[in-house]
Amino acid sequence: MSPVTATPDQAPHVPVLLDEVVAALRPGQGDVIVDATLGAGGYTRRLLDAGATVHAFDRDPDAIAALRAAPAKWPELESDPPRLVLHPRRFSEMVEGLAEVGVEQVDGVVMDIGVSSMQLDQAERGFAFGSDGPLDMRMSQEGLSAADFLNTADESEIADVLYLYGEERQSRRVARAIVAARPLETTGDFARVVRKALGHRPGAPKDPATRSFQAVRIHVNGELDELDEGLAGAEAVLRPGGRLAVVTFHSLEDRKVKHFLRDASGAGHSTSRHLPQVDAENAPVFANVAKAVRPGEAELAANPRSRSATLRSAERTDAPARNTHRSAA
Repeated sequence: MSPVTATPDQAPHVPVLLDEVVAALRPGQGDVIVDATLGAGGYTRRLLDAGATVHAFDRDPDAIAALRAAPAKWPELESDPPRLVLHPRRFSEMVEGLAEVGVEQVDGVVMDIGVSSMQLDQAERGFAFGSDGPLDMRMSQEGLSAADFLNTADESEIADVLYLYGEERQSRRVARAIVAARPLETTGDFARVVRKALGHRPGAPKDPATRSFQAVRIHVNGELDELDEGLAGAEAVLRPGGRLAVVTFHSLEDRKVKHFLRDASGAGHSTSRHLPQVDAENAPVFANVAKAVRPGEAELAANPRSRSATLRSAERTDAPARNTHRSAA
């Protein structure tokens, strides 16, 4: 893919499992849907075309700015009332963001977790090692950068991050090599240190630096905590019958979504007639949990980046939301 230019309609980002996401959400005329991860607007465009009003969240100021820079492509921004409302903030704050514009319940929430193609393809954002760039990785473009973390954290903390978030079995060896090579300034510096520590073989199916880049990115952006808060927020704002669709790209994220839906749907409870019935306070808040959906051969051929994607979806019941969102504490 080529580097991203100014506007989302020009961006090379291809929304993953788009038809499947739309089928899971079943958007209709007048529905209100949250696109928790706006990116280039692929999901948002289809939802708008189906007649829905979309509240789009993104913590990356570039994503918001790019969409605003193309008003001809997004006339819904200026409709009366607006059918596209932009929220330049984290999706973990969807409850607060919606409340600020007077929205308490919505008909659907879609979340596309992880880094976007636009971020990966911009070397200056520092998310990938395909081309050398500053060691940044910050989705919001503020706060602790990857370079800050790798150049100041102690060896044991770096090893823990690589192991927990990258599932890197040789995390201690890699962390030792990182500390010895400091300061690291570019994505190329980081990748070379990891490859040398792990014995990179050119032509291997997977670059050994992939796991470490994933781990540091997740840590710098607090992505797993964001996912926890985002799922709880979706539970809080979805009306009875509202639908949740979540696309993930690696096992750590997918396990969180799978376990959330299992617990929220009561699938983890025994249904034995010899045990007490589940009381109203613990009634399932999600039902009709669909089987995991993965890209088909045609999508894999057209968009290789979709290969690790998994879609999970479910429908909100009329049970009260559990007290899991921070704003409800």
